[in-house]
Amino acid sequence: MDGKMLARLGAVVFVAVAITATAIEMNRKEEAPEAWPSGRITQAQADPLRDELIRCQFLGEAGPRDPACLRAWAENRNRFLAPGARPAERLPDMPPAPRDNATAQPNRTDQPAVEPATPIAPPQIDEAR
Repeated sequence: MDGKMLARLGAVVFVAVAITATAIEMNRKEEAPEAWPSGRITQAQADPLRDELIRCQFLGEAGPRDPACLRAWAENRNRFLAPGARPAERLPDMPPAPRDNATAQPNRTDQPAVEPATPIAPPQIDEAR
């Protein structure tokens, strides 16, 4: 078999595979994508402050002049920035960070004594005499 014949055979096989894959893809039925579970519980009742903030967002440049929008923005700031304010849904508590016990405590016997590192002098090279 010479090179030209081998190239033609490879091209025919490639075209046949491409046509087969296209036919299979065209005959496949469209499946509706599954919705991703968000992991959050949807709120049963609507939040009136959220609705007011959305309305103010649609007002555009007129929003800062609207007294209802100014009240809604002040309430939103107080909701999140006021001392003692808590979000509606709490985040999970983080485990405490490991403590660094680099300083020695004199009354503990289970802890090795920590000494400051002494600087290491560079090696002295003897000159040839």
